[in-house]
Amino acid sequence: MRALQARGLSERHACRVARCPRATAQRQTVRVEQVELVEELKAQAARHRRRGYRFLLIRVRKAGFPVNHKRLFRLYQRERLQVPRRRWRKVRFVRGTPPTKASHPNERWSLDFVHDRLRWGRRFRVLTIVDEFSRFSPEIEVDTALPSGRVIAVLEGLAKEFGLPKTLKFDNGPEFVSLKLSRWASDRNIEVDFIEPGKPMQNGHVESFNGRLREECLNEHDFANLTEARNEIKKWHRFYNYEREHGAIGNVTPISFLRAYENDHPSPEKSQ
Repeated sequence: MRALQARGLSERHACRVARCPRATAQRQTVRVEQVELVEELKAQAARHRRRGYRFLLIRVRKAGFPVNHKRLFRLYQRERLQVPRRRWRKVRFVRGTPPTKASHPNERWSLDFVHDRLRWGRRFRVLTIVDEFSRFSPEIEVDTALPSGRVIAVLEGLAKEFGLPKTLKFDNGPEFVSLKLSRWASDRNIEVDFIEPGKPMQNGHVESFNGRLREECLNEHDFANLTEARNEIKKWHRFYNYEREHGAIGNVTPISFLRAYENDHPSPEKSQ
């Protein structure tokens, strides 16, 4: 209306010149948001506090809301559900020869440790294991001490259910460089792959897993004792494998990706 008044035109005359019905010109857009959609978005954001709108879009669609990504992003901003960005240090990257990618399950497992504290100050450790191909985590172990003998015991337990990988990849921690672990790997024809000191991103798969564990579980709980820590970490571990979609494998869960691969590539024992 201001533009018409500035040009000395009436609304009736402008509509006649533009051949536009006055009802169309006077209509005001009223956007009605679906209350159930907004509530579902808030519920998913409350459950996954460290995830962005792309992940929430997948969860909301799975809940039965065929929402467009632009509309969901607008609601995501309106409800102020954005995750605060972390401030990164300036680092100098030296690019080298990229490692070969795993082409099938159990080709290479990445191992690492995560440290945390109980409410009263007692430290505990978490042994994390990730299959580099499927992003499936076969086991996660929690205790106040996890020496090399305990690492071997965990791997022996996994051999019965998942088998053992061709290669174990980890850093140069004392548990991994121990003679006991080296002899065990040699007896089972498992290759041991150590990353270069001071370059954790050479073991990027398990480092990414550790980051998700830290943000989505450890930082969200104040553990009173070791039993509570084990229960909550195990609960998150199951969620990671069976419910949490992973962008690197096509926005499906690791267990779904692993089962789809096994169906497409049956082992000789299963095909007989």
